[in-house]
Amino acid sequence: MELAAQLHREREVTEGTMQGEPDSQSRAPGIKAHPALKAFMCGSLSGTCSTLLFQPLDLIKTRLQTLQKTAKPGAPRVGMFNVFINVIRTEKFFSLWKGVSPSFVRCIPGVGIYFSTFYSLKQHYFLERSPNAGEAVLLGAGARTVAGVSMLPFTVIKTRFESGCYNYVSVAGALKSMYETEGVRALFSGLTATLLRDAPFSGIYVMFYSQAKKALPEEVSSSAYAPLVNFSCGMAAGVMASLATQPADVVKTHIQVSPSHWSTTNAICYIYREHGMAGFFRGAVPRSLRRTLMAAMAWTVYEQLMARMGLKS
Repeated sequence: MELAAQLHREREVTEGTMQGEPDSQSRAPGIKAHPALKAFMCGSLSGTCSTLLFQPLDLIKTRLQTLQKTAKPGAPRVGMFNVFINVIRTEKFFSLWKGVSPSFVRCIPGVGIYFSTFYSLKQHYFLERSPNAGEAVLLGAGARTVAGVSMLPFTVIKTRFESGCYNYVSVAGALKSMYETEGVRALFSGLTATLLRDAPFSGIYVMFYSQAKKALPEEVSSSAYAPLVNFSCGMAAGVMASLATQPADVVKTHIQVSPSHWSTTNAICYIYREHGMAGFFRGAVPRSLRRTLMAAMAWTVYEQLMARMGLKS
């Protein structure tokens, strides 16, 4: 009798499950966030950390790129350290973080958009296998294009804040001022140069980063030192990508700082005429440092957060 009762209870449980009674595992997906939203959150958090830490390098880079040739012949060359000291002396220490507000407005959603787009594209096209080098370039460039176009108005405002040529008080005030005095077009100035900078940077970065990680032994990738190894791979990838896209960054800065509507060709001609070929590599050191450290940190934090959430980045 006891055996018959036990079999009857097991049959009821089995029938209830087959008829659609939700168990704990089937209920869980209903209350979980979408993986792309998790990727957005992880990316936004990583972008916040890296933006706050490395904003001074971005300001120094912008100041170097917008310096005019007013020095007399034979005068000492103005470099990264000179700009750093000058900002502290003539303004104040926390002026090194000038432009951090539009940087946050741009980077927190921008990095989130980048990583969620990257995750979605990778899940859609490369669910069963890892992308090869060429596919990694397209994957990184595609994700950055979406994020770059979405956040371009805040990129323009950030650049103007950092240049020291404008007296904007807030991001909202800058948006209003630009719209009223220059029109909507100004908010999207430097689009071509921005895409020529950001899309190749991300494509080259993802390619080097993914290939470097792929070459690592399995025991290293799964060890406790994995975050440090990932950061090192990101540093190497960032240096390559930064140097390759430095000229486009200089052109973008000049277009976005200028109150007149310069074209990419106008900016290239002006830089070459005023500074020669060396002008296209102004600010290369602070930019390389910032982009390399920022990208390496963002990817390391992103991958660790995604792993904690049980998602493959």
